[in-house]
Amino acid sequence: MGENRYKEKNMSMPLENHKTAAWANIENVKKNSRVPLPSTFEVENAKEWVDNNQK
Repeated sequence: MGENRYKEKNMSMPLENHKTAAWANIENVKKNSRVPLPSTFEVENAKEWVDNNQK
C-alpha cells in the first residue's frame, strides 16, 4: 500500500472555492439552532449564478 500515495498527497488541496459562497458572508445566526443566515444580496447572487449555470 505504500506505493499509492496520490490520495494522501492531494487531500490538502481544496476542491471548491468557498470564498464566494452565499453562506460566506453571514448576516445573522439563528438563536437556538445556530444556523448561519446569509445576507439578501448574497442569496440573490447565488440564485442568479444557479439560474445562469443550469444545464
